[in-house]
Amino acid sequence: METLLRVVAGLPSDLAASVCIVLHLAPGSASALPAILQRRSRLPCRAAVDGERLRAGEILVAPPDRHLTIEGSHVSLTVGPRENGHRPSVDALFRTAAAAHDGKVIGVILSGTRDDGTAGLAVIKAEGGMALVQDPTEAMYPGMPASAIAGVAVDVVATSDEMADAIVRAVNDPPGETVIIRGNPGSGGAPGHPARAAAPADLSRRGSGGNSGHSDPPTASNGDSRTSSCPECGGVLTEHSEAGVPQWQCRVGHRYSPESLADAQGQGVEAALWAAIRALEERSVLLERLGAQARERGLQQSARSFFRRASEARAQAAVVRSALGQAAATTLQAVADSEEVESERRGLV
Repeated sequence: METLLRVVAGLPSDLAASVCIVLHLAPGSASALPAILQRRSRLPCRAAVDGERLRAGEILVAPPDRHLTIEGSHVSLTVGPRENGHRPSVDALFRTAAAAHDGKVIGVILSGTRDDGTAGLAVIKAEGGMALVQDPTEAMYPGMPASAIAGVAVDVVATSDEMADAIVRAVNDPPGETVIIRGNPGSGGAPGHPARAAAPADLSRRGSGGNSGHSDPPTASNGDSRTSSCPECGGVLTEHSEAGVPQWQCRVGHRYSPESLADAQGQGVEAALWAAIRALEERSVLLERLGAQARERGLQQSARSFFRRASEARAQAAVVRSALGQAAATTLQAVADSEEVESERRGLV
């Protein structure tokens, strides 16, 4: 929020672009984001309304639990399948904007966790648009900016204080109408890091875009037919490449980027282990009761058998609990939080 407020406050009142913002919120929350941004913004800012027209010089904010997507010159709010566990999804916004406006789209990634936004930003670049990313070294949550830099040929890396000026320059350079698309923001850090720019995007180039809807998933890339289960619905996930970035999608339409899928699977494994612990402990309690009832009826051999099996169930639950504790610090650790990933990304930046 801190970073987003700083960027929005720097945008001029005559910005010749529509601005769409996605912030990951709890589904049932009543978002005060438009009102908060309006206090700092010189541009009118409000929650997006399904079917309304994009207008230059306005900021539209995705409401909770609705994908904000672009269809031609209008916005669309949908309850489509979650992407990386989120609705609204920054990737859905990026992908549909690139399909609708190709080289006239500028994607902006600010502070945030994991690798959300990287695939969508790659589609924007493939369609001839521009990619602007916050400097990860000043971001409170560097995961999203670092992932974007590692996976996409970004045009500008700027601090939060420099980002508004970078946006204005990007809007003024390309010909025609421009749509500024802002990714999921977190909190910013201290300013003062210099901006670094790659070669300017060729806005006349038209590359291959991504799938803008939620249709059946493409076939796996390079003939690889290996699949896994969707963490959300249990359906088959198929791997494919979207503008060079690996993605997994089930038939329903749930999408995952690499880190998000790995983390979702880790959460599924943890849930399964806790379920196993609960089942074993419940089984132990039941066997204890059966043993006590057998002893009351004078069935000593049966009672001893029940008590022995109850003790074994408790021991097995303890083993699973111990394994869960060890796994939480190793194999179940969030991919984006691992020291190895963070160190590698820092090196790339």
